[in-house]
Amino acid sequence: MKKTILRASLAAFAIAGYAGIATAEPVDEKLTIDGEREMTVKTKAPEGHPFDEVLSGWLFRTKETRALEADSFANPGMLRVEEGEALWNKVEGTAGKSCSTCHGDAAESMKGVGAAYPKWDKDNNRPINIELQVNKCRTEQMGAEAYPFDKGGQKPLTAYVKHQSIGMPVAADLTAGEMQKWWDKGKEVYYTRTGQLNLSCASCHEQNAGKYIRADHLSQGQVNGFPTYRLKQADLVSLHNRFRGCIRDTRAEYPKAFSDELMALEVYVTWRGTGLSVETPGVRQ
Repeated sequence: MKKTILRASLAAFAIAGYAGIATAEPVDEKLTIDGEREMTVKTKAPEGHPFDEVLSGWLFRTKETRALEADSFANPGMLRVEEGEALWNKVEGTAGKSCSTCHGDAAESMKGVGAAYPKWDKDNNRPINIELQVNKCRTEQMGAEAYPFDKGGQKPLTAYVKHQSIGMPVAADLTAGEMQKWWDKGKEVYYTRTGQLNLSCASCHEQNAGKYIRADHLSQGQVNGFPTYRLKQADLVSLHNRFRGCIRDTRAEYPKAFSDELMALEVYVTWRGTGLSVETPGVRQ
C-alpha cells in the first residue's frame, strides 16, 4: 500500500514539476517552410483517436524554436540531412553500390517514402521502419554492414530519406500484412504504466498534453518530425532513442531499439499523427 502511494506521489510530482501544474495551450499558427511550403500542423483525427484534432509538436514549442524549423538555412538539423545526402551517394560494400545506384535521385525515388513508413515487411513477418529498411538494403543489396543503432550514418541517412517527403501527410497502411495486430500491441504499450514513477506514454502526451512538466511544454507526442533536432542534445535524435529516453525517465528498464515492443509502439504512434505533414528534421527543445 505504501509503495503504491509513493509511486502515485512520484508520478504526480513528475507531471506537476516544482511549481505545480500550469496549462499552456498550443499556439494557433501556421508553419510554412522558407515561406514557400505550407505544412499541416493541425488536422482532424482519424476515427477511433482519443483527440478530436492531432497537433504537431511544433505548435507547443517556443517562438524561437518554431522559427528555427521554419527556416531551412537556420534549421541545425539540415546539416545532418546534407550529411545523409553524401551517404546516399557513397559506394560501400562488396557489391560496389551506393543507395543512388539502385534508387537514383532521392528527390524523385524517395518522395512519399517517409510518409508511408513503418510498412509491413513480408520477408521478416513484422513491420519495418526506415532505419531497418536502410540496413536491409545495405546487407542484401550492397554487401555492406548494417548500421548499429544510432551509429555510423543511420541518423543522417534516415533523416535524408524522410526529408524527401517533407510536407506530405503521414499515412501508414494498417491493412497490409498483420499491421493491425501490431497496432493493437502498440496501443497496449502506449497505455501501460511502467517504472517507479508508474507512468505511461498517455500520462504525459494524452492526459496532460498542453501542460508543463517542469520547464517543458507537453505536446501530443507526435512523431512526424523524427529524426528531429533536439536543442537539448544539440543533435538529431532518432525515434527509438526518444522512446527509450521516455521509458528511462519513468525509471523503468527500457527495451532494445527495434524490438517488437518498440516497433509496435512506432506503428501505433505513427497512426496517431495521421494527416500531419512530415517535418523531418523537426526542431524541438
